[in-house]
Amino acid sequence: MKKTLLALLLLATCCAWGAPRKGYKLTLTIADNHDSVMYLGNYYAGQTYAFDTARVDKKGRFVFEHKSRSLLPGLYFFTNPRGNYVEFIVFHEEPYFTFETAEAQWTLNMQVKGSAQNELFYRYHHINRKYYDIIDSAQRAKTDDDAFASFRRSMLLELDSIKESLIDANPDNLLSIMMSATREPNVPKYDSQGNKLSDKERFDYYASHYFDAMSLNEDAIVRTPDMVFHKRVMDYLDVTLKGASAEMLCHYIDMMLDKARPSRETFRYLVHTITEKYLQSNIMSYDAVYVHMVQKYYASGEAFWSSPATIDEQVTRANKWEKLLVGKTAPELILKDRAGAAYSMHYLQSAYTLLVFWSPACGHCKVMIPELYDKFKKYASQADITAFTILSEPDEATRPKWNEFIDKHDLNDPRWLNLDGGEANIDWHDVYDVETTPQIYLLDKDKKIIAKKLNAESFAMIMDILLEADGKKEASQ
Repeated sequence: MKKTLLALLLLATCCAWGAPRKGYKLTLTIADNHDSVMYLGNYYAGQTYAFDTARVDKKGRFVFEHKSRSLLPGLYFFTNPRGNYVEFIVFHEEPYFTFETAEAQWTLNMQVKGSAQNELFYRYHHINRKYYDIIDSAQRAKTDDDAFASFRRSMLLELDSIKESLIDANPDNLLSIMMSATREPNVPKYDSQGNKLSDKERFDYYASHYFDAMSLNEDAIVRTPDMVFHKRVMDYLDVTLKGASAEMLCHYIDMMLDKARPSRETFRYLVHTITEKYLQSNIMSYDAVYVHMVQKYYASGEAFWSSPATIDEQVTRANKWEKLLVGKTAPELILKDRAGAAYSMHYLQSAYTLLVFWSPACGHCKVMIPELYDKFKKYASQADITAFTILSEPDEATRPKWNEFIDKHDLNDPRWLNLDGGEANIDWHDVYDVETTPQIYLLDKDKKIIAKKLNAESFAMIMDILLEADGKKEASQ
């Protein structure tokens, strides 16, 4: 059986055609069909979208036709209101296809005309199903678990061999591209000189070759199921590179985008998605990834899909964030307290400064600030620390609530400075990009940013680490 199936799969697909026509015409006939409506949709980065509807005609057909709208390359599907569906390929062929199938098994009974790509697509599905049917039959009849496990393993190895032969024989078929995309890198144990690779070297190899088998240079890869493209990309960022420094992330992201650059569609999706991901990240050091993405891909003019206004907005924000990255010196702030006394943040002599922007009109602040204050008092008894806390909504409606909140929660420790943001040396809303509150920073004695995006718990965790390090430093001296 294996030889027969392999021979079928090794038929190369034909991808040549004349001058392309605009639009599409897809005709679907389902024997014993009882539906009056059918939908046409496509995958896009892990999501599915229905964009066309057809009603059954007098001949029992569903005809999707559009003379001016083209179908972009990718994986598409027909689906009915009950959720049944069948997939098909649009790739290097004019989408003027005819599909015929039966209600019982849409995919397994499918016959297609006008598309060599889809002939191979359904042929593979038939073979895949046959192998799993054989495995299922063996499982029902099994008397020995070890023997069945061995048999199942051999069947899956045969199926993998067929899959690899299909990919090798049909590299330009979207099915081959999708199956290749999930291949894992084969990480060597030794280098070319026979030296054993360290764990770091093996990791670098894996991360550097993660996308070798994925055709990021093809527009169609974006229009594939989640497990083929989008999830692989997200797993790379969130699992493979979990805990990586911002610098390391930028290095590997740039490698990925270099592979994707020949495809305007894939490049656009990845740049936009990654930029937004790190714009929203709660990991304090990953602001640097957002800044890198904007400066390298938006400010440089490579973000061809973005309007000038959008690019200006991104660049303006990134330039602000660059001055607020971990390790940078926090911009000077001079404000007055409730009694009218002025304080300069840079002239504070404490070893640590807790910088807080908050408002009693912010629901999250009303919970967070008392918790943060309790933690602050604990660490103020162990370390030289001052809190520089700023009313972020200094208007006539909020100031009375601010005073009331301070008194109610007894936020009157002399090291906890309650400062009115209404009169300052700079437009701190703009300089510190204060769009939401609370915003909490921890600074060192030189007012360099140690940590940001803090809450009460993470502030305590950072202080524990710093105090332990200070203790070790003192002990060594």
